[in-house]
Amino acid sequence: MTGLYIGLMSGTSLDGVDAALVETDGARHVMERGWLYTPFPSGVRDRLRRFCLADEIPLEAFARLDAELGELFARCALRLLEQSGVSPRHVRAIGSHGQTLHHHPNGAWPCSLQIADPNRIAERTGITTVADFRRRDIAAGGQGAPLVPAFHREVFHCRGEDRAILNIGGIANLTRLPGDEREDTTGFDTGPGNTLLNFWIQRNLGRLWDENGQWARSGHCIDRLLHALLADPYFSASPPKSTGPEYFSPKWLENHLRPFALQRPQDIQATLTHLTAKSIADQLHGWSSPPRRILVCGGGVHNTFLLELLREYCGCPVESTSHHGVDPDRVEATAFAWLACRTLMNRPGNLPAVTGARHPVVLGAIFPA
Repeated sequence: MTGLYIGLMSGTSLDGVDAALVETDGARHVMERGWLYTPFPSGVRDRLRRFCLADEIPLEAFARLDAELGELFARCALRLLEQSGVSPRHVRAIGSHGQTLHHHPNGAWPCSLQIADPNRIAERTGITTVADFRRRDIAAGGQGAPLVPAFHREVFHCRGEDRAILNIGGIANLTRLPGDEREDTTGFDTGPGNTLLNFWIQRNLGRLWDENGQWARSGHCIDRLLHALLADPYFSASPPKSTGPEYFSPKWLENHLRPFALQRPQDIQATLTHLTAKSIADQLHGWSSPPRRILVCGGGVHNTFLLELLREYCGCPVESTSHHGVDPDRVEATAFAWLACRTLMNRPGNLPAVTGARHPVVLGAIFPA
């Protein structure tokens, strides 16, 4: 069922929408045919940040934002097709991850909520849309995340070489790809990626992110603070596990910062960069066999200071997925195009060894054109 699919992805960094036009068969054939990034308007971004951290959201405001994002996602898909010179009628489906507002996979009622109304995407584009990927896995007893390791396995596996795929978005996640295909692919969220770094620099300097980690590089790691942050029980919890910025939130950070009120803000930023790198390395070192190399994707790949720390803490080569055929900024959007193809083929998209689901399931709901 090789064909053209679009993947739409907005992650925990809350910066904008990635749109990928992909030719795929839902297996190992994956060829990018176009890509477009659209930043969120500042008003939308500000509302998303408030809502993601709010205990309660007014119902009308929630419904409006869901509709507004649906229209925005649809426009992104249409602009991508126009830019690529492809007619909507040649696209079999859109896979829309949507924007996560709340992810709480543990407790009495495990749940995860993504918005960007897929009805509007299907109506505006005239393309069948697959959305709501996480909740079927949760219904089957899984975490609902991470879902991209199945795609990592198809695209980045290398026979005879143990690899780790590291996605650094707002939250970071690891995929273990054993060189022996008989071994299970595993993966989990490691904790904060860019989310705390972005919050802290925006609060202190008014910037959306720390370009190349330059501000962090100007500071010094506060060892006592780093140890206190790493003591959070999430880091030592066994997989399957997933998390979000509602857990590793500004409030979480501010509670830890109270004894360090007199520290320079750039030293806090340096410490938070060490936190991302060391929390990843510590959990990676817990694997039965260390990877020969780490392939990095997501926005964090552009933070050169963070990558230097990863090499130091992990003790193995750390390189961009671009060296292995997929641009690091496009991996997740490409993955949801691939997952949409699998959904239409009635093939499972989750990996129970990753999410903890009782069995493989077909992911997503289908909204016909």
